[in-house]
Parts: sequence; C-alpha cells; structure tokens
Amino acid sequence: MLARVCSAAVNGIEAYPVEVEVNAGWGETLIIIVGLPDAAVKESRDRVTTALGNSGFKFPMGRTTINLAPADVKKEGPSFDLPIALGMLAASEQLETDQLENFIAVGELALTGAVRPVKGVLTIALRARAEGKIGVLVPAENAAEAAVVAGLQVIPLQNLREAAGFLEGTLKIAPTKVNLTEIFNQPHDDEFDFAEVKGQESVKRALEIAAAGGHNVLLIGPPGTGKSMLAKRLSTILPPLTLEEALETTKIHSIVGLLKPGQALVTRRPFRAPHHTASDAGLLGGSINPTPGEISLAHHGVLFLDELPEFKRSVLETMRQPLEEGRVTISRAAGTMTFPSEFMLVAAMNPTPDGKMPGESRSSPREIQNYLGRISGPLLDRIDLHVEVPAVKFREITSEQTGEASAQIRERVIAARQRQHARFTGRPGLVCNARMGSRELKAHCALDEATLELLKMAMADLNLSARGYDRVLKVARTIADLAGVEKIAAEHVAEAIQYRSLDRQLWT
Repeated sequence: MLARVCSAAVNGIEAYPVEVEVNAGWGETLIIIVGLPDAAVKESRDRVTTALGNSGFKFPMGRTTINLAPADVKKEGPSFDLPIALGMLAASEQLETDQLENFIAVGELALTGAVRPVKGVLTIALRARAEGKIGVLVPAENAAEAAVVAGLQVIPLQNLREAAGFLEGTLKIAPTKVNLTEIFNQPHDDEFDFAEVKGQESVKRALEIAAAGGHNVLLIGPPGTGKSMLAKRLSTILPPLTLEEALETTKIHSIVGLLKPGQALVTRRPFRAPHHTASDAGLLGGSINPTPGEISLAHHGVLFLDELPEFKRSVLETMRQPLEEGRVTISRAAGTMTFPSEFMLVAAMNPTPDGKMPGESRSSPREIQNYLGRISGPLLDRIDLHVEVPAVKFREITSEQTGEASAQIRERVIAARQRQHARFTGRPGLVCNARMGSRELKAHCALDEATLELLKMAMADLNLSARGYDRVLKVARTIADLAGVEKIAAEHVAEAIQYRSLDRQLWT
C-alpha cells in the first residue's frame, strides 16, 4: 500500500515542501530511503522502527521504500522522523485517516516514541500557511514558535501515539495559541544599564546618535576606559522590535537552534559578540551547506567586534558587502544562499599595539602603522561615527552620582525613530537614516549655503571620500531628528563632522 505524508525542510532561511512517500510491498523485510538523504535522514530508519515497536505498533514486514520528494534536493536533519513514521503506519494500514494531506508534520523521534524538538519550525509553519494547509504537527517544545503564524492550527505532540490518535480522530488535542501582545509586553530584566556608567558623557551622546539612526560606531581608546561596557549597553537604548522584525529575527535563530524550549519569539534586539579568532564562515555563515553566521544572527540588533585589529583582515573585508547592502550572499558547491544582515556594527580597538595613545606609546611608528593598517580605509568609510573613549577621571569614578538611565535615553531614541518612520512612509525596508540611499539623501538632507560651505571645508581638511560625505549627512540628519527639527542646521553638521575626524588623526 502507498501512503503520502506532507512535510517540509529548510533551505537557507526559507522552507520548501517535502512529500514523504511510503510504499509497503512484498519481499524480504527491508527499509530503503531514497531522495538524497544525508546521514541523519538515513539513520531515521533505525530510530523510526524502534520507536514504532516501543509505541505499541507492529514492525512493518516486507520491502518498505521511502521516497523524499523532490528527489533532486538534499534532505538534512532528523525532522523527517515523524512523517516517515506516520507514513509507515498508514502504508501498513495501522493508521486510517484522511487528514494526512491537510497537515505538515515535522519532528525527531526518540527510541521511546517521544517527539523531540527540531530547528526551523517557524519557517516551516509559514510555508504550511502559504501551501494552504490546515495546520502543522510539531513537537510540543516547538509549538509556541509555530503558533505565532496566524490562521494555522498548531498541534503540539509529546509522542508518536498522540500523533496517530489525533489523525484518526480518537484523541482531541487543543491547538496551541499565543498572545502576541502579552509576549511583547513581557518585562525584561535588563542586565545592563547606562546609569551604571560613570562619566563618558561624550561617548554616551555618540551611542545615542548611533541608536537613533542605526549608525555603525568605532570606539577607540586605551584599555580599561569602558569600551566594552558601553557597547554592551547599546542594545538597552534601541527601540523595541516590531512584529515583522521579530519574525525575521526569530526565523534565523530558530534555524540555528538558538531558541529556548517553549520560546515563541525573539522580542529583544540581539547582541552578538564573536571572538576575534572567528573565521569568515563563522562570521558570515557558511560550511558545506550554508547556514547563517554571526552577522545574520545580529539581524535587527548589534554586532560587537572587540579588539577590531585582531580580527583577520580577510574576515573584516568580507563584511563590506553586508554593511553596505544589509544582506550577505554565500556561494558554495551546494548552492547560493542570501541571508539578511541589517545590523549595527559596534567595534572597539586600542589606538596603538600597547594600548596607549600615539603620543604616549612606546611602540615604534612602524609598529603603530602596521597595527592600524590591519583595518582598511573602505571598511572605515562604512563606519559612521569614530569616537574617542578617554580614561575616566578619578572624581568621576568615586562620585556617588549615577548617569542617565537607559530608559530615559531610549525614549529620545524612539521619538527620533518615529520621525524617520513618518518620513520614510511608503518605502518598505527603509526604517532608519543609516539605510538612506542617494535619492533619500537628496530629498531629506538639503543644506543651506553656509552649512554646505562648512561641509566643503571639512571634506577638504579631512580628505573625506564620497561615501564619507554621505555618512556625515546621514549622521547630521539623525542629530536633527534627536533635536526635533526638520531642517539640518550648521551645528548638526559640525557635530557629525567631529565624529569623522578622530580616525583621520590616527591613520594619517
């Protein structure tokens, strides 16, 4: 007898339908899996047969052929265990149901018959809705994740017997539902707060501008001045994720397997801080079958690169496309994948190899030049704000006075972002000033003659590139938004220019 079960697999960050065909025939007892299965899928033969026996079902006799269609796409992972088991039950007439066409089933089976969680369930649930399915059969730990997709019945399963009972109609299982409003309104215990930072008011101001406009930041200063401390608190002043942003971020984290059991959505902007020994595959994504890397895991959040010159130059240079376009394209023999990577880059570095400022360093000029030369000019051009982080004064360290809390700063950031959203209405995907193109710069960053002359002088003195000119305009636009004014004034441009001067002093 032939049975068909609907399933799905993940390719990149999108899912595609997979039809599991099971044919039970005569002959020697043998189970064959075809359709380009990887090792994990081939091993499902032993997991499934053992789970069937331990769940009280009969072992299928004769030759059983399992085909995973389409047959020209490689199938990976243990998520096909559940649909294969259901197909074997239907093909051996131990499961009588007409519901197999209405649901997509995914899940790994334990030898006891328990259904274990798998990766990428949110993406699969979105595909199920697009395919017009009534619902999905998923592991109970993945049910909340799938339930954020409206208009879909999400059936949580603890074991194989529950799946069979539900499909036959002998067992009622209530679909999992989630309240998105409650999920987004859940209080967060902020581990970090800007109130804990003593001094460094100029750096806090720069980070507020960066958060308000989605700009990239480079923090330069000696060790112990609080560069990492400040960077870790940047995510506490960013505006909350929208539902669309949360879904995009959750898809990526689900595919990589970073969601906690029972977690429905990623509701906080991610903060990723890879070590400087990270490879280009670890940062951008890769392996034989491309998977998202650190820059995609930081999508809609913050990517913090501490000790920037210690990263391999080849790794840093590969970030130029993602910084400019907000996505990364990876080509491998298995295919080409494009992953989203709209993140804020926050980098920190010492000004010299021994950590001291150039005038105080014991390093030779050649050593300093080699150290700074690890970061290319094109990469620096893509960083909007270059900020000096000076040593904290003794009176600031010992002061009982606390700094401004993250909640207060975040209110101003949200207000500035709201002005940008209103300005960019009708431009999908354009949510902040840092993502403006040449058309938006011309429309929203007009300058009067005096301000234009100031910028002209700065370009000559600092030898700014055309990209640097655009970055100054974008930062000036954000400073004006924080001030609550529509017209960019000379003081806004002057403040934006000072955030481009530090790197010129060091690198020249």
